[in-house]
Amino acid sequence: MTESTSPGFAGLEVGQVVAEREVAVTRDMLVRYAGASGDFNPIHYNDVVAEQVGLPGVIAHGMLTMGLGASVVEEWAGAGNVADYQVRFTRPVPVPNPGEAIVTVSARIGALDAERRTARVDLTVSHGDTKVLGKAQAVVDCT
Repeated sequence: MTESTSPGFAGLEVGQVVAEREVAVTRDMLVRYAGASGDFNPIHYNDVVAEQVGLPGVIAHGMLTMGLGASVVEEWAGAGNVADYQVRFTRPVPVPNPGEAIVTVSARIGALDAERRTARVDLTVSHGDTKVLGKAQAVVDCT
């Protein structure tokens, strides 16, 4: 068992960027995610089906996109320190073939609760100039 450490509350400030990452999402990643999650909806692998339902082509799984944001917070906060995580799905992430879709995640301190020693982390999750998750927020337990 590994010991988890949480971020120090005293060193945090509202507005502070605590983590950033760019992730290249590929069709191979979608296949692996489908296998792990059991989500084999053809909009995640078949361009014809995706376009028939009004999408620009194959799109990433929403839960995969949500997970990318959570992983950035968890990496900064330490295992077991993310007490809550919520998002709204606002736009899909089209994944070209061949190629990749770059998803950018930025995590910034949105609020601090001194009594509970928690930090609300506001995430910006984007593909290009498009925010793909709205009101993406995590609550992190701090020491």
